[in-house]
Amino acid sequence: MALPTQFSPATIVTKANVYFEGNVVSYTILLPGDAKKTLGLIRPGIYHFNTDAPERMEIIAGSCRVTVDGAAGETEYASGSYFDVPGKSGFTIQVAEGLCEYICSFLP
Repeated sequence: MALPTQFSPATIVTKANVYFEGNVVSYTILLPGDAKKTLGLIRPGIYHFNTDAPERMEIIAGSCRVTVDGAAGETEYASGSYFDVPGKSGFTIQVAEGLCEYICSFLP
């Protein structure tokens, strides 16, 4: 799967989404057709996120280990891979070292 290297045309919300004392930071990208994404990075640590809508997390740099709520065990994801999270659910993401960069797409 080829990951996007840019989005055009797009509106970027300049206020950052900051979580876990700055260890996870993202920016919201608004695209035509009411599409919404976030583009961000995760520093080393273990973090849990809840989801309202279904999401696809594409890893664009680095790596992480993820456990989707209700799943049996964790899976490792590296640059170029992705995982989906159901709506009204959540996931735990662990970054062992370096930065994990991602695109989060909110799915219909």
